[in-house]
Amino acid sequence: MSRRFELSEKYFERAKKVSPGGVHSPVRGFRGVGGVPVFIESAKGVTLRDVEGQTYTDFCLSWGPLIFGHQDQDIREAVNRAMDRGWSYGTAETYSLELAEELTQNIKGLEKVRFVSSGTEAVMSAVRVARGFTGRNFILKFDGCYHGHVDSLLVRAGSGLAEMASPDSAGISEQTAAETLVCNLDDEPALESIFEKHGAMIAAAIIEPLPANNGLLVQRQEFLQKLSILCKKHGSLLIFDEVISGFRVAFGGMAELTGITPDLMTYGKIIGGGFPVGAYGGRSDVMDCVAPAGPVYQAGTLSANPVAMSAGFAMIKKLLRNQPYNELEQRTTKFVQEWAGLSEKYLPFPTRMQHFGSLFWSVMDRTPSVVRSQDKIPTEQKPRFAKVFHAMLDQGIYLAPSGYEVGFLSTLHNDTILGDVLERAETGFKTLK
Repeated sequence: MSRRFELSEKYFERAKKVSPGGVHSPVRGFRGVGGVPVFIESAKGVTLRDVEGQTYTDFCLSWGPLIFGHQDQDIREAVNRAMDRGWSYGTAETYSLELAEELTQNIKGLEKVRFVSSGTEAVMSAVRVARGFTGRNFILKFDGCYHGHVDSLLVRAGSGLAEMASPDSAGISEQTAAETLVCNLDDEPALESIFEKHGAMIAAAIIEPLPANNGLLVQRQEFLQKLSILCKKHGSLLIFDEVISGFRVAFGGMAELTGITPDLMTYGKIIGGGFPVGAYGGRSDVMDCVAPAGPVYQAGTLSANPVAMSAGFAMIKKLLRNQPYNELEQRTTKFVQEWAGLSEKYLPFPTRMQHFGSLFWSVMDRTPSVVRSQDKIPTEQKPRFAKVFHAMLDQGIYLAPSGYEVGFLSTLHNDTILGDVLERAETGFKTLK
């Protein structure tokens, strides 16, 4: 099947004249896979429709939050009711109160919560709170974890001492990067060494307990437990960045599944049903540092937007009511096994699938063990995935346009839909044989 993208090409040329790279977030620009980004006109259920009228089974799902698919009826009705009341107040209101009560009553360790407008904003605020609470300046992060475009966390391990950071983007000063320490994932000796040298200066360690922005790098329980123990020992706060994993792998995210209660947690747009929402929260004594209760300033005119809060409340109530996690995991396991079988049968290069809950990722090599750290990602990951991506796109299967991003299943990806996807995938794989 050959797809037409003439309209997308025209829109992209127009977009490049008015927006950097023609997009409003880098990975949408298809730089990781090549070609012209597909311009989407609408979405419903698990289906995207582009400006040409062509349809795709969506495994990106707005990068994860649409666990009930596009335009879920319960969330849609809640949004419509909210719109009838007014879509922005700039005042105290009851909708964020109801959502905050629901979250704090159902998530262990989330004693108080503050809503913001994005995951990046949530992380930025949590880091500031950690510094304000502890009176320390250093933040420890891990290579392979992404925490949004926060200056102090958009860094990588430096070329000198492994734990010292260097800017990973233009516009970030060396001075800003110097207050961030970097450790490899799944490296307990390095972790212990960093705390031994710098523990008294570390305000917080922040980690994606399920790293899912640079591959799906599933961490060992023992490594996460070691991090928790070292934070407690040295008086550093532990921040779980659950912008992707929160409410997606379990209602309480990885904190629930690991049994580790962090001091602070950050969440993303899944708590807004796909609307622009983020949140950070945790221990009451830590959160009481936030203005107006305390000296750590953080504000947002559109924080706790009433429409987004209403969508989030409907989402959270539906998650609690339906508890879709076991079924999603079982369906994902079956799907990736069959996908892996097709890959092995037809692809001219070895591949392996990694998955956790309803998340999955193609490793473009037959590695002998689970890939848990950035340095173990195959060197051919990018070009090999690009071939698979375009072969699937031609078959109406929309994967995230990067070999380092994960795929997601929703509750609407039923056996019939997935069976049809696998038939189309086989056709696509055959073109690469």
